[in-house]
Amino acid sequence: MVDIKVVGPGCKNCVELHQRVTKVVDEMKVEATISKISDFAEIAKSGVFMTPGLIINGKVVVQGKLPSEGIIRNFVEEAIKG
Repeated sequence: MVDIKVVGPGCKNCVELHQRVTKVVDEMKVEATISKISDFAEIAKSGVFMTPGLIINGKVVVQGKLPSEGIIRNFVEEAIKG
């Protein structure tokens, strides 16, 4: 099970990142939980200093960028491998 968190207050890029992550996970048929962190206090605790951010299995993999679906797929594949 891959644990994915999309971090951001709900800006356009944060919404787009969530959509891309969901699409990639669906296409890969990966068992994953996808959640959002949008509360500012929780964002601060998460270790993400620029949004949008992406945390996979507790590791911050993206900050302040909107990664392509291909890059997201690579992160998910790495997380599956461990």
